[in-house]
Amino acid sequence: MGIAVGLAGLAFGASAVTAGLSVTQACVLSLFAFTGASQFAMVGVVAGGGNLVAGTAGALLLGGRNSLYGLRMADVLGARGGRRFLMAHGVIDETTAVAMAQPDDESARTGFAVTFASLYLTWNLTTLLGAVGTSWISDPAVLGLDAVGPATFLAILWPRLTGDGPETRTLRTIAAGGAAIALAATPFTPPGVPVLIAAVAALAVIMRRPR
Repeated sequence: MGIAVGLAGLAFGASAVTAGLSVTQACVLSLFAFTGASQFAMVGVVAGGGNLVAGTAGALLLGGRNSLYGLRMADVLGARGGRRFLMAHGVIDETTAVAMAQPDDESARTGFAVTFASLYLTWNLTTLLGAVGTSWISDPAVLGLDAVGPATFLAILWPRLTGDGPETRTLRTIAAGGAAIALAATPFTPPGVPVLIAAVAALAVIMRRPR
């Protein structure tokens, strides 16, 4: 998963340079921001004529979801001291999804570490390659790399949506509601925001459940 999703860094590197960022700026974003949706959002604002302040504000809004992941992952990872900063840097969509799909905490920590390492290395390497090679990859959309992330998440999520238990039915309701909300919001909101709005589906289902 880390390698597959990390290849999307090609599209980010090319998009960043096309939007007017330097190769160095694109690489620094991937090294220190390291959250794809936020990085693409910032580049999109800059490409549309906005300044870096506006782009940063939008990126921080989208990246805020990682803080919510951190609340759940803190107990699972059990990091202490300086290791917490390193672990926090790796708490993103993909690492959280892989960790939560494991049967026990030890496997979750292993899954998190392997996904983080492979994705971080691949994402940063392909960002560099995409940025440097943007002269001969003039339109990164032709690579179709934006489909890799959603397809991978669907593969991870699908086994949890099959079955007839009450928990599975609840997850199916949340997934269907979230998908409907995200599709409805997509034409009217910036990239990444529909996913945040879709969380309303989970909140609505949780509030309806008995105490």
